[in-house]
Amino acid sequence: MGTNSYIAADLQPLILFADNHLLAVNKPAGLLTQDSGTGLRNLEDWAREWVRVDKNKDGNIFLNAVHRIDKAVSGIVLFARTSKALSRLNEDIRNRECKKIYHVLVEAAPVKPSDELIHWLFHEHHRAKVCREGLPGAQRAILRYRTLKQVRDLFLLEVDLETGRYHQIRAQLAAIGSPIAGDEKYGAKKILEEEGIALHARRLEVTHPTLKELIVIKAPYPEGTGWWRS
Repeated sequence: MGTNSYIAADLQPLILFADNHLLAVNKPAGLLTQDSGTGLRNLEDWAREWVRVDKNKDGNIFLNAVHRIDKAVSGIVLFARTSKALSRLNEDIRNRECKKIYHVLVEAAPVKPSDELIHWLFHEHHRAKVCREGLPGAQRAILRYRTLKQVRDLFLLEVDLETGRYHQIRAQLAAIGSPIAGDEKYGAKKILEEEGIALHARRLEVTHPTLKELIVIKAPYPEGTGWWRS
């Protein structure tokens, strides 16, 4: 199979939720969420092929990512299968009416077992930098974390992401001296011979765009990676 071939059956084990309006997929680390213009393999095109086969459709298929996660990150990506669903979910995200929970393994335990982090971040050269408030272009970034347990020589944190800034979790945890395992860009020392970093989009809580019911989607840890083995 070529690097840009998409086989619908291969996506099936990664599907977390599917109906006529939504599709949630457990993205592997190292895979782009959407086409970046480089022609590299991406999850959205793969999911579109799954819909084409599942619904036996020809021609254009509506499918849009409601949110994105970094190529190096694994976990939940939610797609809208209708324009109505996309519009309503985008509005919920703007109004912060959805909940995104991440699990992350860091190299050093935070000084406080749990805390709220508030920083100002500036996006420059494919990197987020912590900066002073008021710097032109800087955005306020807020997350809350709690320490769950120690995993070998790493520490498992649960992160409740309030804002969705570029590389936010990576930059904020590095700023308090707890870089994510594998995240060399933000100062990590521990690197494994595998794609990605030890950051996983673990749980997503959203209101269904048509049923108006809360749905909770949870993504198992990636298989075949050493990060998440206790």
